Amino acid sequence: MNAIEVNHLCVRYGSAVALDGVSLAVAAGEMVALVGSNGAGKTTLLDALSGVIKRDSGEVKILGRWAHVPEGRQLFPDLTVDDNLRLGAFRTGDRDTAWAYRLLPELERTRKQAAGSLSGGQQQMVAIARALMSRPDVLALDEMSLGLAPIIVQSLARILRDLNRERGLTVLLVEQSVRLAFSLCTRAYVLETGRVVASGTTAELAESPFVENAYLGKPDAAS
Repeated sequence: MNAIEVNHLCVRYGSAVALDGVSLAVAAGEMVALVGSNGAGKTTLLDALSGVIKRDSGEVKILGRWAHVPEGRQLFPDLTVDDNLRLGAFRTGDRDTAWAYRLLPELERTRKQAAGSLSGGQQQMVAIARALMSRPDVLALDEMSLGLAPIIVQSLARILRDLNRERGLTVLLVEQSVRLAFSLCTRAYVLETGRVVASGTTAELAESPFVENAYLGKPDAAS
């Protein structure tokens, strides 16, 4: 059973085509990555799935409750961490934030601070916790690691793995670090200029000369 089904999705900004017939599927309980260069249409795709922007044509089906962690976090900077988390629960009505702090204990000591005063890593944790407050079945994350220290990224990656394995959370991950995305996800789609140009298991794609040259780089080049 698929938690996400996207068929022939098209989005235009005026005369510019942002998504050109994109189709993809994510099974319930699966972690799938969406990778590609800047401007490929990754954020547009998540925004279209969330209903933030209007799709021109195509079909979208999402099974269960959906939550979206947007690029740039988009917190309410003048509100406290606790109030930001409570806003994530407006659909469920369960505003008890204690479980979120158990999941992300680093946030406990910041609960009464203004969200805008936190570090980038802490703000990303708040954004993820706020999304999780809606008790989603499907979680979309846009650029989880952007601008964050490796130790923070590792912590967030561990939390995602745990939520997926223990609670069956379905994850659609847009990620600038293709290596990170491939280490977390079992399958991936590669988006370029609004089109899916490659898809498959992350193991298969990692072996693809096209993906290696465009996104992973040669081993010697990284050393």
